[in-house]
Amino acid sequence: MRVAMMTREYPPEVYGGAGVHVTELVAQLRHLCEVDVHCMGAPRPEATVAQPDPALQGANFALTTLSADLNMVNAASSAAVVHSHTWYTGMAGHLAALLYGVPHVLTAHSLEPMRPWKAEQLGGGYRISSWVEKTAVEAAAAVIAVSSGMRADVLRTYPALDPNRVHVVRNGIDTDVWYPASPPDDGSVLAELGVDPSRPIVAFVGRITRQKGVAHLVAAAHHFSPDVQLVLCAGAPDTPEIAEEVSAAVQQLAAARTGVFWVQEMLPTHKIREILSAATTFVCPSVYEPLGIVNLEAMACGTAVVASDVGGIPEVVDDQRTGVLVHYDPDDTESFERGLAAAVNALVAEPQRARDFGAAGRQRCIDEFSWAQIAEQTLRIYQHVLT
Repeated sequence: MRVAMMTREYPPEVYGGAGVHVTELVAQLRHLCEVDVHCMGAPRPEATVAQPDPALQGANFALTTLSADLNMVNAASSAAVVHSHTWYTGMAGHLAALLYGVPHVLTAHSLEPMRPWKAEQLGGGYRISSWVEKTAVEAAAAVIAVSSGMRADVLRTYPALDPNRVHVVRNGIDTDVWYPASPPDDGSVLAELGVDPSRPIVAFVGRITRQKGVAHLVAAAHHFSPDVQLVLCAGAPDTPEIAEEVSAAVQQLAAARTGVFWVQEMLPTHKIREILSAATTFVCPSVYEPLGIVNLEAMACGTAVVASDVGGIPEVVDDQRTGVLVHYDPDDTESFERGLAAAVNALVAEPQRARDFGAAGRQRCIDEFSWAQIAEQTLRIYQHVLT
């Protein structure tokens, strides 16, 4: 069986959970079947790269994406199955299925109608991305949701879709890459930042987007215990407007308390691993999250998690066992922010409880979220759509 894996992100250009998912899934699937990766971005030897038409330079991003999709379809003629990820390649998978008469499997990492703030980034292109997603999802031979919560969202958003075609295959974690790590003798990222290892550390890792709830975390941090430090690894803002909002909020926080560290560049894995391992708790304040690989990364590093209770997060963070879930109400964000602060302060006040949550979280990652299991589940879906 030859699979055309269609993705926007692939190493070395990985910036989000979908890219991590594809990278790890491909590595494991190649033990089970033939996989050709079709991606976007800079040329690289490990994949076939689809470039947009140069004539569209400067056009709306949705148009350049569709142009790259056409090139992706053209390069996937030998596949027995095409597997797309996110709306960026959903149309490529759909057209390849029509052109070559092969099944299209689509993994839904998020849903455009549930991310209305994307209109800030894409303008009218958001209406195009929403149309692409709807067309591809409703026509796919199989839709993979990355959590049970995501499956419910898919069926609620696209009621015309046959529920029998929607499968749950969760994201995973490589616990040989993400593990509790001590600071190195030289080159410690915490030392570089000036973080005091004797004080509690709260960490965040993620993009600056409405979805990730960064502004809620910064607001909550005003209510953290005075000795708590915040290490905010947050970059790649969706728009200049949200970049300015977060920058102003962080500056205001730093003026009000000590121990605020904002890392805006994308750090390599070993530095993120060090930060997560050193943290008393990791905070995930997302307002929308189909699963949340970053929570798995923190748990695998043996760190307790404080997270919103949205989407698939409750399927990852076991409340009061591996962390604390805080209810998110879009109509009462102030209560959410104070809830985040209260949960953080409670774990800081009980460091042994935080350590116990961290140990339980790592074991949960080992027992339930291996990429090898996820690849086998995905292969079974391929086999099903080919019968």
